[in-house]
Amino acid sequence: MTSLSALPRTNERRSGRPTLVLDTQAVHHDLRTEIINTRAGLELIAAQWEGLETQADGAVLFQSCGWARAVFDFETARGNDEFDPIIVTIFDGKRLLAVLPLERIRTRVRTVLAPIGHAFSQYSDVMVASGIEPAGAVARLLRAAIQAAPCDAVSFLKVRSDSVLARGMPADHIVTGTVQGAPYVALDAFSDFNRYFATIKPKTRKNMRNARNRLERDGAVCHQIAETTQDRLGVINRTLSGRAERLRDQGLTSRAFSDSAFTDFCQSLAGRQDIPVLAMSLHHKGEAIAEQWGFIHNQRYYAFVASRDFSNSDESPGKLHLGEVIRACADRGLRGADLMVPVMPYKRTWATETVTVKDYALPVTPRGLLVLNLWDRLLRPAVKHLVLNMPAGLRGLLMKLTGRGL
Repeated sequence: MTSLSALPRTNERRSGRPTLVLDTQAVHHDLRTEIINTRAGLELIAAQWEGLETQADGAVLFQSCGWARAVFDFETARGNDEFDPIIVTIFDGKRLLAVLPLERIRTRVRTVLAPIGHAFSQYSDVMVASGIEPAGAVARLLRAAIQAAPCDAVSFLKVRSDSVLARGMPADHIVTGTVQGAPYVALDAFSDFNRYFATIKPKTRKNMRNARNRLERDGAVCHQIAETTQDRLGVINRTLSGRAERLRDQGLTSRAFSDSAFTDFCQSLAGRQDIPVLAMSLHHKGEAIAEQWGFIHNQRYYAFVASRDFSNSDESPGKLHLGEVIRACADRGLRGADLMVPVMPYKRTWATETVTVKDYALPVTPRGLLVLNLWDRLLRPAVKHLVLNMPAGLRGLLMKLTGRGL
């Protein structure tokens, strides 16, 4: 049985078997699903969508109205005729209950539904109003999406274990890829940054203090926050260039960096107001030795891209800078800083917790089931394991010869 056959039928509401379990205060009038696939259609529900975001407790930046707008605007600007958005909504009368923003991707092998802006996003999730039982909402949204945009499979990469989507995932889902972790700093658990900083191991605090002192003996150290669009754009460009160079040296790449449009997309975000960018730099003797930028959404910072000067590795500039980043978040009264996948030693130093992250897929057709099992579950993990266990130099040579990375 595929996941499609496991989803509730559209006539189940009429037969008295509701797929949405509402709290006792909710009034169930006219439950219906609607599909949006235009920018104009998005704007018609924008106010309600943004209102729904304020109810969300998790990491839902990449399911936000602002993110969807940014993707729409970017794809329109570059004239991408293959962009096929499918935004699925559930309404109870005029009240918006749930949003699942997707897009359909066609390859020579299969057609897949994935979160909108899938090549650039970090988390997959679904936006659901409080008081709504996740499994029923997710089931109804998926059925409507698949009926509106036939596909071979639905792919949800990087699903947090604490997300609505994880709680509502159909039982016959497939887990693909490797289980990962997303470090998180819960600033709202502390009255101020100093109380939080006191929880860092004393030896670690001493080592970082000594590292900063060594840098300061050689020249001034300061932390800067980009205040203008042009300054934010500078940080974005430098981090992308530095990160891409580091990946090339290691013979690696990522889903985002393997897409030639990633740089242009990031540059398009520098001046947006609907997903504000926070861009920061740690300077030594007037030169940036570590930089990072990300987004602020629902009083939560999302660390998106970072880079550092590896010639200063002995002084751990990335670790030092992350402390300044978290301090800046605390100064802004943010509830937390999401350091996102993957887990890295310098992130673990600062994290108060690490959330499990998994890749999920739902086969819809026999072709989808075959490709998921053959490629996503068998061949790709084997190839990835083989390449990652190569010496870095050999990996780098392989990437240069093939023009591709992992």
